[in-house]
Amino acid sequence: MNQIDGFVQRHLGPSPFDQALMLERLGCQNLEELLQQCVPAAILLSPEEALGGLPEGCPEGEALADLQKLASENKLLRSLIGLGYYSCPTPALLQRHVFENPAWYTAYTPYQAEIAQGRLEALLNFQTLISELTGLPIANASLLDEATAAAEAMALARGVSNRPESKRFHVQADLFPQTLAVLRTRAEPLAIELVLEDPAEMEFSSDSFGLLLQLPGASGACPNPGAVIARAKAAGALVIAVVDPLAQVLMEPVANLGVDIAVGSAQRFGVPLGFGGPHAAFFACSETYKRQIPGRLVGVSKDKEGNPALRLALQTREQHIRRDKATSNICTAQVLLAVLAGFYAVHHGPAGLRAQAQQVQRLTAALAKGLSQLGFELVAEPSFDTLRLVVADPASWIARAEAAGFNFLELADGLGISLDACSDEKELEQLLNLFAAGLGLAAPPLASLFEACPPGVGGIGPRLKPWLQQEVFQCYRSETELLRYIQRLVAKDFSLVHGMIPLGSCTMKLNGAAELLPVSWPAFSAMHPFAPADQYRGYSRLIADLEQWLALLTGFAAVSLQPNAGSQGEYAGLLVIRAWHRSRGEGHRRVCLIPTSAHGTNPASAVMAGMQVVAVQCDSNGNIDRQDLAAKAAEHSNQLAALMVTYPSTHGVFEEGITEICSLVHGHGGQVYLDGANLNAQVGVCKPGGFGADVCHLNLHKTFCIPHGGGGPGVGPIAVAAHLAPYLPGHPLVSCGGSQAIGAVAAAPWGSASILPISWMYIRMMGGAGLRQATAVALLAANDLAERLDPHYPVLYRGANGRVAHECILDLRPLKNSAGLEVDDLAKRLMDYGFHAPTVSWPVAGTVMVEPTESESLKELDRFVEAMVAIRAEVAAIETGQSDPQNNPLKRAPHTQAALTADQWDRPYSRQQAAFPVAGLKANKLWPAVARIDNAYGDRNLVCSCPSVQELESG
Repeated sequence: MNQIDGFVQRHLGPSPFDQALMLERLGCQNLEELLQQCVPAAILLSPEEALGGLPEGCPEGEALADLQKLASENKLLRSLIGLGYYSCPTPALLQRHVFENPAWYTAYTPYQAEIAQGRLEALLNFQTLISELTGLPIANASLLDEATAAAEAMALARGVSNRPESKRFHVQADLFPQTLAVLRTRAEPLAIELVLEDPAEMEFSSDSFGLLLQLPGASGACPNPGAVIARAKAAGALVIAVVDPLAQVLMEPVANLGVDIAVGSAQRFGVPLGFGGPHAAFFACSETYKRQIPGRLVGVSKDKEGNPALRLALQTREQHIRRDKATSNICTAQVLLAVLAGFYAVHHGPAGLRAQAQQVQRLTAALAKGLSQLGFELVAEPSFDTLRLVVADPASWIARAEAAGFNFLELADGLGISLDACSDEKELEQLLNLFAAGLGLAAPPLASLFEACPPGVGGIGPRLKPWLQQEVFQCYRSETELLRYIQRLVAKDFSLVHGMIPLGSCTMKLNGAAELLPVSWPAFSAMHPFAPADQYRGYSRLIADLEQWLALLTGFAAVSLQPNAGSQGEYAGLLVIRAWHRSRGEGHRRVCLIPTSAHGTNPASAVMAGMQVVAVQCDSNGNIDRQDLAAKAAEHSNQLAALMVTYPSTHGVFEEGITEICSLVHGHGGQVYLDGANLNAQVGVCKPGGFGADVCHLNLHKTFCIPHGGGGPGVGPIAVAAHLAPYLPGHPLVSCGGSQAIGAVAAAPWGSASILPISWMYIRMMGGAGLRQATAVALLAANDLAERLDPHYPVLYRGANGRVAHECILDLRPLKNSAGLEVDDLAKRLMDYGFHAPTVSWPVAGTVMVEPTESESLKELDRFVEAMVAIRAEVAAIETGQSDPQNNPLKRAPHTQAALTADQWDRPYSRQQAAFPVAGLKANKLWPAVARIDNAYGDRNLVCSCPSVQELESG
């Protein structure tokens, strides 16, 4: 590799000189010696064994040129395929200042709310938008995609049913096929019976727990659902509607129709097609289900100074608390895309959104009239944007359309055409000419086709009351004002732009600009996920490359990129294991062994996959208790389906006996699922497929540089051994997956495909050798921090040679007895020092888990050590009585600029100590936007939407 232009040294934070200094402190000659001390000899691979078949690293210019060649193989046509995916204009302001802004895309999930107020406000705007659209009072901060949201709604309906034995779920037959596929995948392990019918013919019984409608339907029809909703409610079934947000602008809010839950995709609001994702789904419900709503909910609370403050409310991360009792394993939202959609609504306001919706409806009605005049038969009267035509030879019409630059939806007996916000009269004229020419006729004149659209959408009446009257949706029509608003929110948020985010298990490392650049290329961003295969050959090659590289790095035979979050990778991996057992006539194997230290999504995923969770204890060193594992495996030998294990462990060490653990489970007929959350410690060093695992999910948004985006997007592909490859997930509309594929686990065949170029670029630029070096430097940074901080905060767990893996757990529990401090006190005080807190109280309550990653410089690591040592001195002052046990810098943290500049200062420590405890902060400081937030108040007084103008006036 060219050492001048090579990417590796720019990805790695510590310079070669700094690495040598850190190695010397650890008593190691080089990185390879450190690897030998950290990684068990039984699984540590030589560079030759670990890196065979991977590309060599290269400068970013070369990688971009290579990727541009792939992109050029994609053929972009004007997509009118629809099915939930539509072209839409992304305002340049939002693309530049949100979508491509590292202050938004490198932020972490807003668990430390005091330094995430900007992102939380943007998400509150999104929730308000969805609540106003649907008429339902509670809306979450987004889900993964529309199909997943529908499946989550089904699960919620089943979970809250007052008849737990009920198993029938009624589904409108006129549903998007990808949504139906994901529903079927989710329903089968839970013994839910899907009843697919025309709503007019649906009959409900005591065995019916839910009804799902699509408004408008896949055919474009939208009859009034009042009668079927009444019948469903009379039988005690919950009513769910999948709604198009742009259509909902024109029609009566679905809550007024009796709908209990509304789901859909916000993609139409400024988010690129992106070959299927990432796209923010929405989920709104009635007040009754506010504690069951899946995902994250932003709520309004107040801080200790009485000021309004935002935070995540109620059930956030409920799967980590309820574990196998959780109703959902959703852990990743689509925050960046929800933020973008929310700003799109702020940008346009209700009048602008209404104008867009009316334009789509007006053009669709005119197209329908023109095609009818040409003699075409419509399957249904159009209600909003979609037409279905009956034609004798669909393939010939598809070919004509492609020749004219359009993609239609090919059906068995006809065509589908969906217009969108990019459609105009010129396009309408082109479409009519295309069809007229195919018949040898002249197209009807446009002027004769336009009529006043009937109010509402199909059989559903119009929206009558004003909506989106909140100030934020009324004030920002000028670009100047909106730009300033966006930047005001940016100024309230901590991201990798500002400093290290040392979160254990979350791997907040560099998201290189060269990696992110291709995401905005139209060849990747403007492709419809159901376009013909010959139009996405470049994507196919990129996907094949990435699947091959990931398989080589993990030691597995095959990879599926479909799961669009780590939690969905867990779920898909377990379904694959389940399918394999069933293919062998062993469908009775349902027991899943899970260590008590596992991520909370593990037991939730297992239950969703139809498995029974049996907990396995951990020993005093944080490793799996081998005796307990052996006993549980023997006890459940005939029913054992799988062991779920995180490696390195959630306690931050490489367990020595992982190979023996895998062999033990295999000996009892089970499979080993390896949670890849900690794969950043293994890449290029050891291979899960080589030491006994059967399936592993990978977090591309951790290990492979896709940014966290404030809590999403994510990609959680699974890699599997050869015997499991036939069961990789398929899709109803696109050929993918194994020969005996399980059903779809995401709406799009390759999940969040538009962000796959990020990981492709990372691997291509780093090369095999660079990836191994990155892993070694991640281990180096973690061990350097562990050794330097251990005298102040004991490191709770270490491996066999006294080393940690890529992260370490610092024990703060003694401080509760010695100084009356909780772990949150240190987390909040770190904000004053210019840091985001490490992972708090997980996997061990009262501790913090620190992961510095390979991308942070030694200077930044030094700054973190300085802060932690200084905080320990502040603790000592409490312990010795020099500092008040309640009124001290930790208990009162974080300190806002408003508090520091107030006329009165009622604290026994100085303003200097509060705000500038170390000298470097005077030159560069991000002020917490609010003081410590009162979480309990926010839960007792739940408000999860923007205040109305009237509330603002009264306040």
